[in-house]
Amino acid sequence: MRTLYRLGLGLKAHELRKTKKRIWIHALSVGEVTSALPLISGLRKEMPEVELVFSAATRSGSGVARKLLQGKVDHIIPFPFDFLPVVKRFLQMVKPDLFILIETDFWPSMLSTLKKKNIPSLLVNGRISEKSMTSYKRFSFFFLPLFSSFRTLSMQTEKDRGNLIALGIDHNQVKTLGNLKYDTALYSSAKRKQSLSFTLPPYNYLLVAGSTHDGEEEILLQSFKELKEKHPQSYMVIAPRQVARGKEIQGIAASLDLQANCRSQINAGGKDILILDTIGELNTIYSHADIAFVGGSLVAKGGHNPIEPSIFAVPVLFGPHMEDFSEISKQLLLAGGAFTVADGNELSATFIQILNEKELRLEAGKAAQECIKSQQGVIKRHINLIKEML
Repeated sequence: MRTLYRLGLGLKAHELRKTKKRIWIHALSVGEVTSALPLISGLRKEMPEVELVFSAATRSGSGVARKLLQGKVDHIIPFPFDFLPVVKRFLQMVKPDLFILIETDFWPSMLSTLKKKNIPSLLVNGRISEKSMTSYKRFSFFFLPLFSSFRTLSMQTEKDRGNLIALGIDHNQVKTLGNLKYDTALYSSAKRKQSLSFTLPPYNYLLVAGSTHDGEEEILLQSFKELKEKHPQSYMVIAPRQVARGKEIQGIAASLDLQANCRSQINAGGKDILILDTIGELNTIYSHADIAFVGGSLVAKGGHNPIEPSIFAVPVLFGPHMEDFSEISKQLLLAGGAFTVADGNELSATFIQILNEKELRLEAGKAAQECIKSQQGVIKRHINLIKEML
C-alpha cells in the first residue's frame, strides 16, 4: 500500500484542492521530522494564511510526523519515488509555491523538476560532515547541479556555508541562518519533569544516554555500575540510535549483573535500567535527567545533537567524536555546559564528580541552557527568508 501511495495512486486531487499559497515541507526520517517541528510551529504562528503540506521519506518518519504534527500542518502525504512521471504527478496535484527540504534527502528528479517549473526550493538546517564533503568533491559532477537546483541553501554554520562555496556553489545562493533546534524551546515546552508515558522505579539521580551506538553501551553500562557503588539510588535510561538493538543491550546489562527492561516490551523500567527502544520519547526523558550523555561520540560516528538535553538545563557529556556537531559542542564546552570524556575511565570519573558536586551540576546545567538560549532567533530568520521567497 505504501508503494502505491509513493507512486501517487493514493493521492486524491479533491482532498489537496488548493485555496491559498502552499508550502511543501519534506524531511527524510525521524531526526529531520523533529528538526522541522519548531519551523512548522513558527510558520503556523507567523503565517497562518499559508497552507502547509508535509512529507517524510521513511515509514518511521511518517509515523512520528502524524504524532507530532497533527493540527500543525494541513496535509501529510507520502513522498514520491524519484521517477520523473511520478514527480510530475505529485507536483501537479500538490501545486506548491515553495518546496522546503529539511537537512538532507536529495532527489535529482524532484529538484530539477522544481527548477524547471520555476517553483523555488529551499534547503534549511543544511550541514556538511567531513565524510560528506569528501563524497561531494569526488562526485562533484553529480552534486554540483543538485545543490545548484536550490534557489537558496540555508546552512547551520559558517563552516557548512564555506564547504558549499568551495564546492562551487554561488555564494549568493548560500546563507548561514543557524540550527533550527536552537529554537525548539520557543515552540515546545522546555519545562523540567515533563509527563512520562512509562514508569521508573524511585531514584535519586537519573542518567540519560541518548542515541547510543554499538560499542558505546558496554562502556556506559560499566561506568554506570561503578557509579552505583558510590550512588546506589542512581538510575539509567539508554536510548539506542537503532531501536532494534534493545534486546542486545539488555543482554549486555545482564552480563554486568544489571537488570534492564525494554520499553517496547513493558511500560516500566527495570530495577537498574530502562532501554528506550522506541521512537519519539527521548526528548521527554531528557527533561528528567540529572546528567545526559550524547551518543555516537565515544565511537567514530560523528556524534548527535547536544541541544536536546541542554535546553532542559542538563549537563551534557560526550566523547571525542562530535565532528557532525563540532560548532555546537565547542560552544557548550566553552560555556561550561558540557564535558568531553575520552574513554570509560573518564566517563566514570565525570559521572561521579558531577553527582558528588551539586553546585557544579546545577551551574553546568544552567550554562548549557543559557548557551542554547543565546543562539535563538533561528526560526525568525528562516521565516523572514520564506516570506521573501513566497
